Formats: sequence, structure tokens, C-alpha cells
Amino acid sequence: MLKKKENDVQWLRKYFENYQAFLNSEEDFQKLHEIKELWIEANTKGNKIIFSGNGGSAAMSSHLAVDLTKTAKIRGINFNEADLITCFANDYGYENWILKAIEHYADEGDVIVLISSSGQSANIINGANYAKDKGLSLVTFSGFDSDNPLRQIGDINVWVNSQSYNIVEMTHHIWLLAIVDLIIG
Repeated sequence: MLKKKENDVQWLRKYFENYQAFLNSEEDFQKLHEIKELWIEANTKGNKIIFSGNGGSAAMSSHLAVDLTKTAKIRGINFNEADLITCFANDYGYENWILKAIEHYADEGDVIVLISSSGQSANIINGANYAKDKGLSLVTFSGFDSDNPLRQIGDINVWVNSQSYNIVEMTHHIWLLAIVDLIIG
């Protein structure tokens, strides 16, 4: 039992050291600052920040939209309503539901934030391409492969060099909440 406890403690130490490495990058700090400025500028012009993702990234989108609105006083929305997702996925195909949501809900000057651990989800990629084609500001958060498609599309692309969903998702979550905290000072 003592050996198991020691192994667990060592594993946890290494696990959290990985997070520390991801959360302490000067390049990422610069990108997070750029995102903060982009969100503030959009808000000043009366625009909103739109978040979307799949699975854990969808839950994160909900959390960010609420915190950004409530705490930072910047209007944030997300596309996590079951009726919206199922209607648009049924009518336009799952791979196009985010594209269609952006088409129906985004206004000129809005900022789109798309989150995908793999950076390869078709619905996220199609939404990103649509946002770029319409001239909307696009921020992406991805992980896994450095050359993932989503990372190639955004105006600001923040990437986690990990193959672990939990590491990627939690790093994204910490970064995004750090931006909200940075805004409120």
C-alpha cells in the first residue's frame, strides 16, 4: 500500500509539472494578451464574443460565455442549446451546424472563439472557414498535432502541445479564464 501511495504521488507530481510547462510560455502570454485586447475592442464597438466547441469544449464555452458576461461585462454567447444543435444538425448536417449557427447569430464585428482539442472536428473547421470567409475575427484553441487544420485558420491560434484530452482541455480552460481575470484586473 505504501508503494502504491508513493507511485501515485510521483505520478501526480509529474502530471502537474506538465501543466506548469504549458502554462508558462511567453509566446502564449502574448497571444492571451492579444485576445484580451480583441475582446475589449469588440465590446467597445457593441459586439459580442461567440464561443463553440464539442464535448468538454462545449461545456467550457458555456462557462466562458457566462463568466465573460457576468464578470468582465463583455457580452458572450455560446451555441450549446440542444434545440439549436439538433435542429441545425438535422437540417444542415452535423458537420455544418456551427457554420449555420454563426451564419444566423453572428454580426459584423463579432469575435468567434472555436475550441477543439484535436483541431480536426469537421463542424468546428467548417465554422472556422465560414467565419474567416465572412471577415469575422477568429480565435482558435486546439491541441494534439501542431499542424492540425484548425490551428491554420484563425487570426489568433493558441495550441497545447499534448496528446491528452484532459491536459489540452484544462489548459484551454485555464487560459480562457485567465483572459477574463486579466480583463477585470
